[in-house]
Order: sequence, then structure tokens, then C-alpha cells
Amino acid sequence: MLRLSNMGFLVLTTIQFILGMLGNGFIGWVNGSSWFKSKRISLHDFVITNLAVSRIVLLWILLIDGILLVFSPKLHDEGIIMQIIDVFWTFTNHLNIWLTTCLSVFYCLKVASFSHPMFLWLKWRVSRVVVWMLLSTLLLSCCSAISLIREFKIYSVLGGIDRTGNMTELFRKKEKEYKLIHVLGTLWDLPPLVISLISYFLLMLSLGRHMRQMHQDCASSRDLSTEAHRRAIRVILSFLFLFLLYYLSFYVLTSSYFLPATKMIAKIGEVIAMLYLAGHSYVLILGNSKLKQMFVAMLRCEPGCLKPGSKGSVYP
Repeated sequence: MLRLSNMGFLVLTTIQFILGMLGNGFIGWVNGSSWFKSKRISLHDFVITNLAVSRIVLLWILLIDGILLVFSPKLHDEGIIMQIIDVFWTFTNHLNIWLTTCLSVFYCLKVASFSHPMFLWLKWRVSRVVVWMLLSTLLLSCCSAISLIREFKIYSVLGGIDRTGNMTELFRKKEKEYKLIHVLGTLWDLPPLVISLISYFLLMLSLGRHMRQMHQDCASSRDLSTEAHRRAIRVILSFLFLFLLYYLSFYVLTSSYFLPATKMIAKIGEVIAMLYLAGHSYVLILGNSKLKQMFVAMLRCEPGCLKPGSKGSVYP
């Protein structure tokens, strides 16, 4: 019989997995079909499409990890399958975080308005900046996964040897090193967090300043624009809340190796991570006019609702 906590954990992860797959799958399908038909895709749509794909992979990884955690704790802790999951999680997680950072930089440079020469220089080269960030993203994600694979090989070789005496001590030492490297690998994610926070702070600062300027203009021209800016700020704040929650979740997940009540902490971390992966996909859909229009039309079962064509909002 499953314990109540395990049952609740499985129900929550299953619901979030389904919602996340629907939301991210919808983004990937709409932008992918539009790309296939027109043979071209905007930089913005390219980033969020890859972001949706990386989150679909992460959702599958978290679902498999959660099932192992409940039904096969020993395999979860010691099996080769778990180390393979660790490597895929590390690569895809770094990719997801850096793609999110690319998106935040894109929004900041496209929407925000500042007169500083450095900001203007970046704004005029926004496409080039984001493309270089995407290439760096792939390189950093590969490096983080390779560093873990190297330790994983040593750990696996020692795990396959009959351990007695000194060999057991060596295995425990290598196991601790593997887990420590896995935890320290989260430091790779601090730069994108800082860049994202700076980007969205500048974006909200610019939008707030623009709203104050509009209040000084005639009321007839400001109502619609002011509401659009307020909606954009709400979307940005929603994203920041989910993004910080996600950082909290994977720091909890990676540090759970060294904390008491490891299983329960890991379960909480996975539920929070899935909440972000599922929730932010709907923030993207509702904040993008093209995706929102198609999503609402699909819910209403309108004929021909998924025919890509209209341009989307630049907001997240």
C-alpha cells in the first residue's frame, strides 16, 4: 500500500506533468507548424519553442525520477539509471535556465528604453546578442554535463567492483565527490539568475517610467496603453515569482543529498520544479497575443483556430 504522502506526491506530479505537457506542447506545436509552413521563424519564437521543448524533456525526467523515488528508492539512490537521469537533468536544466535568460534579455532590449550608450549599443544589436547567448548556452550546458559524466564514469566503475576494506572506503569517497560536484554544479546557474533579474528590473523600471509620463498626457490616449503596460508588469512579476521558485526547487533538489529527510525534501523540490515548468508555459501563452488567441479559440473549439499567422506580443 502506498503511504498518503506518496499518493499525494504522485497525484500532484501527474497533474502538473499533464498541464505542463499540454502548455509546452501547445507552444511547440503552434510555433513549429508556423515554422514548417512559412520556412522561417522569428528569433523570439525560436527561443520560446526551444524553451518549450527543453521543458517537455525536464517534465519527463522529473516524472521518471518521482516514480523511482516512490516505487524503487534503492534504484533511485544507487542505480546507474539514476546517474544517467542526473546527467540528462543537468544538461537540460542548464539549457532551460539559459534559454529563459535569453528571453529576458530579448524582452529587455526590445521593450525597455534607456539613453545610456551601452544599452543603446546592445539594443541595436539585439539579434546578435541573443544568438551569441544561445550558442554560449549550448556550450555551457554541454560543459556542465561533461563534468558530471567524467565523475559518473569513475563512480560507476567503482560501483561494479566487489568492495571490501579500502575499496569500500574509496567508493564512499568517490560517491561523496560525485554528489558534491552535482551540488556545486548549481553555481553555473547563478550568472543567468543575476542577468535575468537585472533584465526584468530594467524592463519594469522602463515601463513604470513610461506609465508615469503617460499620466501627464491627455486621459483619452493613455487608458488603453496604461492598461497594456500594467498587464505587462503583472506578467513579468508572475514570471519572476515562478522563476525564483524554480531556483529554490532545484537548489533544494541538489542539496537534498546532504540534508536529513532526503526523500521528503526531494519530493517537495520536484513538485515546485514542475509547478514552474507547467505554470510559466501558460504565462507565456497568456502574455503572447498570437498564442493567446489560438489557445482561447481552441478551448472554444472554433474551426480553423490553429492557423498560425498573426504576430505575437513581445511580452513574456
